[in-house]
Amino acid sequence: MTSAFDSVLLVGFGGPTPGCCRRHADCPGEAYCYVENVVGGRAGSADRIREVAAHYAHFGGFSPFSYFSQKQAGALETALDAAGKPLPVYVGFRFWTPYVREALAEMARRGLRRALAIVLAPHRAKVSWEAYQGAARAAREDIGAGAPEVEFLDAPWFDHPAFIEAVADCVRRAAGRMGTGRFERARLIFTAHSIPVPMAKVSPYEREFSRTAVLAAEALGVKRFEIGYQSSASDVPGTWLEPDVTDVVRKAAGEGARDVVLAPIGFICDHVEVLYDLDEEAREAAEEAGLGYFRAPTVGTHPAFIRMLRDLVLARAAGGAA
Repeated sequence: MTSAFDSVLLVGFGGPTPGCCRRHADCPGEAYCYVENVVGGRAGSADRIREVAAHYAHFGGFSPFSYFSQKQAGALETALDAAGKPLPVYVGFRFWTPYVREALAEMARRGLRRALAIVLAPHRAKVSWEAYQGAARAAREDIGAGAPEVEFLDAPWFDHPAFIEAVADCVRRAAGRMGTGRFERARLIFTAHSIPVPMAKVSPYEREFSRTAVLAAEALGVKRFEIGYQSSASDVPGTWLEPDVTDVVRKAAGEGARDVVLAPIGFICDHVEVLYDLDEEAREAAEEAGLGYFRAPTVGTHPAFIRMLRDLVLARAAGGAA
């Protein structure tokens, strides 16, 4: 494939939006069907589907993931246009509409032939980077001869200076709500989604997450910080990455901290794993332990993050290795 891209495709997990998928005769709600897509039809999965789908009820039954992803696409498109490289930017999801197949089909209808795809996750694991590439391959096979070619940015960006700049600035926003002295005494906890231990052993996920945390702490001038994993799908100790963020919060309280500042650096926009698992569950753990709870925003459309995406696209379009 040449570097003559005519479009960009942002690929992510997705989240439920209004609109019945008509899979069930009696609609159980978009959130149920979305989680069903993620969990699949494994034995005993029904209880897990209902449990996670209930989290979405706190937000009207839907997720803002699609909204924020579309905002990122718009910001990137604007940045590319301003840089003299106008390219349409699309969004395609693995588990909800617009699915990757739908996005590629729309791009084909518009005559687009070569897309540069970017994974909407900073840390590489089979469940995201590899799975998203597999979703794109399957979509192209399904569409057939008219499907746009898709090449993924294969260079990771977990330690990109602009990403670190955006992460650090998001933490500073939380610090600004606390006041300098209170932030300096608080326990800073970086979080990422937990994944199964066997999956982690064959991916750079833990290392990259830890490196992002180290670099962000250095940018902030923070010497002590913790890392915690969230949103585990297993209650069996040792099967998914630990420690759970709620345990890290309680540990901070036991060590005399007065406040915790959670920075979800494994996520690039505020969706239910952030809004519920942190702002509901982790907050509850903090308040039960007598701690003040503060949460840094995700990078979203932070100018430094969009600038990084723009520069990566421009470098690849120019034939670079990004």
